[in-house]
Amino acid sequence: MTEPAIAPAPPVTLVIFGATGDLTRRLLVPTILNMTQSGLVNDSLQILGIGLDPGDDEMLRAKLEAFLATSNIKANYSDETWQQLRSRIFYLQGDFTQDAIYTQIVSRLREQTGRNAAYYLAVPPLFFGDIVDKLADNGLLKEDGSFRRLVIEKPFGTDLASAKALNARILNRVPESQVYRVDHFLGKETVQNIMTARFANMMIESIWSNNFIDHVQITAAELVDVGTRGKFYDATGALRDMVPNHLFQLLAMVAMEPPNSFDAEAIRDEKGKVLKALRIYSPEEAEQNSARGAYTAGVSNGNTIPAYTDIADVARDSATETFVALKLYIDTWRWAGVPFYLRTGKAMTARDTEIIVTFRQVPFAQFKGMAPQRLTPNRLIIQVQPDEGLHIEISIKSPGLSVEPMPISLDFNYADFFDIGKLTGYESLLYDLFDGDQTLFQRADSIEAGWAAVQPFLDLWSKSKERPDTYPAGSMGPQSAEALIERDGRKWHQPDVAHRVKAKVS
Repeated sequence: MTEPAIAPAPPVTLVIFGATGDLTRRLLVPTILNMTQSGLVNDSLQILGIGLDPGDDEMLRAKLEAFLATSNIKANYSDETWQQLRSRIFYLQGDFTQDAIYTQIVSRLREQTGRNAAYYLAVPPLFFGDIVDKLADNGLLKEDGSFRRLVIEKPFGTDLASAKALNARILNRVPESQVYRVDHFLGKETVQNIMTARFANMMIESIWSNNFIDHVQITAAELVDVGTRGKFYDATGALRDMVPNHLFQLLAMVAMEPPNSFDAEAIRDEKGKVLKALRIYSPEEAEQNSARGAYTAGVSNGNTIPAYTDIADVARDSATETFVALKLYIDTWRWAGVPFYLRTGKAMTARDTEIIVTFRQVPFAQFKGMAPQRLTPNRLIIQVQPDEGLHIEISIKSPGLSVEPMPISLDFNYADFFDIGKLTGYESLLYDLFDGDQTLFQRADSIEAGWAAVQPFLDLWSKSKERPDTYPAGSMGPQSAEALIERDGRKWHQPDVAHRVKAKVS
């Protein structure tokens, strides 16, 4: 099937604060190369990098070229595409906490009559507020015949109070309509497909409620350990790093009500309602509905991993968690009584981000004498990464004279039908940024609702004298996480179950 043609994004200067950093060379520039190759942007796009490193336009171009030449990204674009983009990359050296660099940005943008601008803050969070203030003070956020958009990467705050303060500071200088808060999970094809799978298929949406769904699991397991990011991670932890952003965005996509249209605000309204309906726990409830852990030495993916407390820049008596599991409820009519189990961690058995929707068990009247465990419940598995796809587990009769149900899986794998392996996941995010579509970006109220739901856990652990439970690197987390779900008579989903029979959909 031929995809419908998509018009190139409008003319824009992408101003990147932190242009010599890892995010720019590893994600932003490769994404723009992909977009250039596919015609999503053309020569009307320019990149203006801002950084502290001394140098000129050629310095930044050469630095990016050297990285691209030695990375596996090289095969994703042609040399001609790189040369097309290379000549449109520019650089200004300066301190973005001082006015001088903003005066230079004003001059550069003035050279392009009616030049649209998107400011990408690829910098540590402590600079977000300062940069926004300086942009506003120098008139760089004022829209006068051209657009001005502000892009902010996570982490957006470290708790509810700091998120509210940052939102207030930013929205005091620029309206919400110009702010684009990035969560890169929302750029993944499978995540965006959740809405289509639900709302374009009556057979799914008609049973999408507590009448038919027993529980939902969302897992974001990582193979990698903390590595060289000890200083950042020890001040952050798994809960802050993953739950109020990535996992809650997945949860909101699964649990949202059908929007009255696919306009950005209609979708963001419904996602915001879900996050605001998350039950806020008392300290006692927070303790009962959570588990946390920190990995000890072990082997993950064939690599020997030292204990978290043995890596550089991590305190030997650290109480920071590298794993967290939560049991949450959404207090709406649709989801009343349905538990949502979330877990995420470092140095685990596999890299695996998935959503498991487990449906209620069928009555056993027709299967008298059969052990309940023989008749497995139906499940919908949404595999976000690494092997994007959708899998529906149903029961069929096994061959033979007796009526013996057995589980099979109907599988759809993106890679079997579409070539998405070369995408970074940022293509749709940057295109929507340039096009002015905020659907995939977080709004202030949703950010604050997410922090409000996790604040009881932050408060509980900050006051606790107990350190996180331990789990060996290469496992799926501490025993307390297993106990969290098993006391409800359920188990965490284990991917790639050996006995599962798969029937590929052709």
